[in-house]
Amino acid sequence: MASVINVGLVQINNSFSNQNYLPLSVGMLQAYAQSHLKRPESYRFLLPIYKRIAPDNAVDSLLEADIVFFSVYVWNIRISLEIARRLKTQKPEVIVAFGGPQVPDRDDTFLRTNSFIDIACHGEGERVGAAILEHYTSRNWTQIPSLSFLTDDGELVRTPSSTRTKDLSLFPSPYVEGIFEPLMRANPYEQWIALWETNRGCPFSCTFCDWGSAIASKVYAFDLERLYQEVEWFAKHRIEFVFCCDANFGILPRDIDIVQFVAETKKRVAYPKALSVQATKNATERAYQAQKILADAGLNKGIDIALQSIDPLTLKSIKRDNISTETYQELQRRFSRDNIETYTDLIIGLPNETYDSFADAVSTIVSNGQHNRIQFNNLSILPNAEMGDPEYQRKYGMITIESRTINIHGALSESERDIYEMQMLVVGTKSMPKPDWVRTRAFSWMAALLHFDKILQIPFVIVHDICRVSYRQLIEIFSESVRDPYPVLSSVRSFLLERARDIQNGGPEYCLSKHWLPIWWPTDEYVLIRLCFEDCLECFYIEAENILQEYLDRSSLSMPSKLLHESVELNRMLLKRPFQKENAECIVSFNVWEYYQAAIRGSRIPLQSKPTVYHIDRTTHRWESWDDWCREVIWYGNKKGAYLYGSEPVERQLSGHF
Repeated sequence: MASVINVGLVQINNSFSNQNYLPLSVGMLQAYAQSHLKRPESYRFLLPIYKRIAPDNAVDSLLEADIVFFSVYVWNIRISLEIARRLKTQKPEVIVAFGGPQVPDRDDTFLRTNSFIDIACHGEGERVGAAILEHYTSRNWTQIPSLSFLTDDGELVRTPSSTRTKDLSLFPSPYVEGIFEPLMRANPYEQWIALWETNRGCPFSCTFCDWGSAIASKVYAFDLERLYQEVEWFAKHRIEFVFCCDANFGILPRDIDIVQFVAETKKRVAYPKALSVQATKNATERAYQAQKILADAGLNKGIDIALQSIDPLTLKSIKRDNISTETYQELQRRFSRDNIETYTDLIIGLPNETYDSFADAVSTIVSNGQHNRIQFNNLSILPNAEMGDPEYQRKYGMITIESRTINIHGALSESERDIYEMQMLVVGTKSMPKPDWVRTRAFSWMAALLHFDKILQIPFVIVHDICRVSYRQLIEIFSESVRDPYPVLSSVRSFLLERARDIQNGGPEYCLSKHWLPIWWPTDEYVLIRLCFEDCLECFYIEAENILQEYLDRSSLSMPSKLLHESVELNRMLLKRPFQKENAECIVSFNVWEYYQAAIRGSRIPLQSKPTVYHIDRTTHRWESWDDWCREVIWYGNKKGAYLYGSEPVERQLSGHF
């Protein structure tokens, strides 16, 4: 009887809030292989490595493997390479195969640089993985499509690419087939997050993305019965968070049926508790209906409006000019009217974007109703995206630096491991030279701090509405010209500029705090925590009011007497802070709160001059330590903007994604 071939699987994902992803990619590979191999009993699949552990520990668990498949992306490539290198050193006869988005299609040096890798796989992995297993004994890879390997003579061989699989029913579900059951039994105390595919493919070709830029491919769907069985599996196994991997959820009419089924399942058995989907680009009504169902069921924790840019030249250069920005902005308006939280993605440093076009975009998006959050993302280059082509980078004068990959709100203990993941960040372009990139990055943090962290949102909204001052102008009052005699705001501005220059020189994207939790904080949140911790908040509000008043006077703009002061004062008193032991009252001369609330929901009510007393409940929800406040208000409130008293407390953050 022939000996059994032991198969190792490695798909290392990041952990969030003590939760770990079930390794879907290698689970799909195993499920397909077990159902399609000629002699499946001849193969034994080891438990997959699914999270970051010490490389030597990973090697120990892989030593009995005869062949190991690694699924790699930007968050795990370096540790995967190190595990493979050490494994090959200890067991030279093991076959090492790498697949996934981080295996470059264009770069012929990948295999030569990493000679411990025997096979590089390109594209869909299930059929290729099964074929490699079938040919394990012969070691003849030449007839298997979509592979790269080096011959004994050092010649690089790239076999022809395989066609995409149209009939996705060929791929069994690793959930339904019980692939993950042994892993879950072996780790009974893990809290699992499920990755979920309802379809494959992306018809769009955004140059910064490797989801569709290489192929701009047709969307093929998994059948509904399979998907409903997977939802039942999630519920049965008490999976709280499901992250949908589809590039364009809502692109198919049946997607409404899918979210409805998930909502009904949650209502029936309380699981899953959250479903995150990436909305399709152009189907406004269907995207709205899908997200509305999720919101009404409490399944989404903030809806992503992924604009990236609204500048026409930029959209053309990144091949998003066929995607309607009006679609996104209409969705934003509708969700604002429904009181459903959204957040908007913008990318800093895209080709043809300038400081002016970026700052104007922020102003437009906020004016359109986005008062909850704009996520300002640094542009990172992925190897298989069109933007990864050196010629594309030269065309747009893209300046890049290598920077450590750090997770937003990632734990310090995670970041202190020996092996750091790295990314290529764009820190300047022909249209946004390095000084302008610094200015843009600082502007975005100032916008986040003042408006989206809500420490000046009430006066911003009122000054914008009453005096017709653009949000760009309001932000630039603080980001461009604050000097003495305003020491607190001058210090904030200088810090933001220093942080931007530090990133530009290869420094980390986030601010490390060894005192607050300790985790890596977004820069705006770090500044807010410091303002409170160092007891500078009162001085901040005095300076902010004076600066705003000076701007209005200088611009010959006027507001009703006391309105600016009262809006600043109400904002100050509403900001959630730790150690509050008593409720508060704010006496104003206008209906400031009602006017502000109507404005951020896209409606308008008259500003009325009438004495009003606002009672502020500071004691129902209290934070008796800095750690509790940092975690529950600043961290968990990020996506929902729940920084003011009167907003509902938010649940722990269920997940985070790179």
